Amino acid sequence: MNENKEFKPYIPAEKITPEFTMTSIIMGIILAVVFGAANAYLGLRVGMTVSASIPAAVISMGVIRVIMKKNSILESNMVQTIGSAGESLAAGAIFTMPALFLWAEDGLCGMPSLVEITLIALCGGILGVLFMIPLRNALIVKEHATLLYPEGTACAEVLLAGEEGGSNASTVFSGMGLAAVFKFLVDGIKIIPADVAAAFHSFKGEIGMEVYPALLGVGYIVGPRIASYMFVGSLVGWMVIIPLICLFGPDMWMYPAEAGVTIAQLYEGGGAAAIWSTYVKYIGAGAIATGGIISLIKSLPLIITTFRDSMRSMKDGKNTSTARTAQDLPMNAVLIGIAAMILIIWLVPAIPVNILGAVIIVVFGFFFATVSSRMVGLIGSSNNPVSGMAIATLLIATFAIKASGDTGITGMTGAIAIGSVICIVAAIAGDTSQDLKTGYLLGATPRRQQIGELIGVLASGLAIGGVLYLLNAAWGYGGAEVPAPQATLMKMIVEGIMGGKLPWNLVFVGVFLALGLEILRIPVMPFAIGLYLPIYLNASIMIGGVVRLLMDGRKGVDEKTKELQSTDGTLYCAGMIAGEGLVGIILAILAVAGITMDLSGSISLGNIGGVLLMGAMILCLLKFSLWKKRKN
Repeated sequence: MNENKEFKPYIPAEKITPEFTMTSIIMGIILAVVFGAANAYLGLRVGMTVSASIPAAVISMGVIRVIMKKNSILESNMVQTIGSAGESLAAGAIFTMPALFLWAEDGLCGMPSLVEITLIALCGGILGVLFMIPLRNALIVKEHATLLYPEGTACAEVLLAGEEGGSNASTVFSGMGLAAVFKFLVDGIKIIPADVAAAFHSFKGEIGMEVYPALLGVGYIVGPRIASYMFVGSLVGWMVIIPLICLFGPDMWMYPAEAGVTIAQLYEGGGAAAIWSTYVKYIGAGAIATGGIISLIKSLPLIITTFRDSMRSMKDGKNTSTARTAQDLPMNAVLIGIAAMILIIWLVPAIPVNILGAVIIVVFGFFFATVSSRMVGLIGSSNNPVSGMAIATLLIATFAIKASGDTGITGMTGAIAIGSVICIVAAIAGDTSQDLKTGYLLGATPRRQQIGELIGVLASGLAIGGVLYLLNAAWGYGGAEVPAPQATLMKMIVEGIMGGKLPWNLVFVGVFLALGLEILRIPVMPFAIGLYLPIYLNASIMIGGVVRLLMDGRKGVDEKTKELQSTDGTLYCAGMIAGEGLVGIILAILAVAGITMDLSGSISLGNIGGVLLMGAMILCLLKFSLWKKRKN
């Protein structure tokens, strides 16, 4: 394609500027660990993570340009390349690995070791980067005009608009600081309740919200459409299904019947939340699993053509250029690295994967890495069906392990380990692709970016095990503080296939509910997540979505101004998410150490305080977006 040959990056290939410096490495590692830990906490609470690329780019521009007085766009790009790897690795790890802790709590196996978690995370992350390297020339260079990589292109635009880096970086830091204060008031000294709820006892329904800045931020970032689907899912669960269960079956025995408790007694003891955790959560699980499989099936034609075109492009698009902007890591080093990771997965006793599992990882890892790399170029990272890939891999791995005769806990942990590696591979491959697109537009050196990705994977991989252990020790997975929705779902899938212990009637209600939604062309996944998670979470996310709706729907404001204000709001919300996540980690450390600052016994502002705090959080969001003062 002639347009590719004529493309000139911002920094020409013949120009050498600071890029892979000690400053960029240290800053990138810090952001990889910070955003990785914050996203791990967020994902375990609400079942979704947010991209760290643009906040990392903005922070790096603010520090390097404004504080250090340096003018090096490639240095800032290296910071966001390393930093964004932490968020992607955390997303892959938290969707699966907490299942191992849940089985340990059930007494089925011992607690997963720190070595096991770290090795699974590192092997998946390194494979995700290495699988992508042979595809770079084919996908990023040869198809530059057709594969847009939306997040990668947006990140390049942010870095090119570096004149505003200082003020934008202050917006991110303001979000972090204010969210830290809000989180400390709610979960630190606890003078404001975490939940503001209204229960309708005659009706048996319940509604409420959780007063957390990260939830408001997530709602603003995902927008009103996705937030509304999630909220409607919760409304159906808490205001339709729960009242119907209580209406038609008050004297029926609670599931399972051996518990010896009627539904009426269950409600009296735990309210609507008890009915939700016993019944509705399984319906939501069936809907989520079905939604993931539907998204994969709908993407199947694209997946097949994507893989075929990628292989063809890789074969026909050999990189013969010697320019700085065309240098990848040597192919022999890539192949040696892949072989080493597979041998570690197979042979190291700490990882519960046999030769069959290693083969599954090689086949599905490369396939889904290739698919993920190309699909994020076409439809963006947020629409990449990683959850569907993870569920499909887990189903195949679990059935294969069961067919081999290993139906016990070793087979179950092996299936989760395989699913973890594949999930991390797909997430990191997509992130690497976006980062390499950013570098291609700016004129970065691919080889150095690829090393940067590996450094980010190494830093966040070494940290994620400690984060998972810390959160489990502080609160335990599956509870109100860290419900770990995806990992709980993966655990249920494996248990259901291996032992048939799932309440399949409830699961199939969710399956057919999802199929009905798909026929009506209603997005299944956000609705199913809303059904699967407590209504308090989704109500707060909905509030953030409404704020975004009102801001974007204003009349008499030009589109350029709206776009700038929307970007400021997104950066502020990304800062809020990071700030709450970091305070959550600090509070977990204090909880493990036995240190408490609970003042709720002497000072408590009650539900009024929760409503006022939510109002204050909304006002702060408007202050740093709608009412932000701009320098000329």
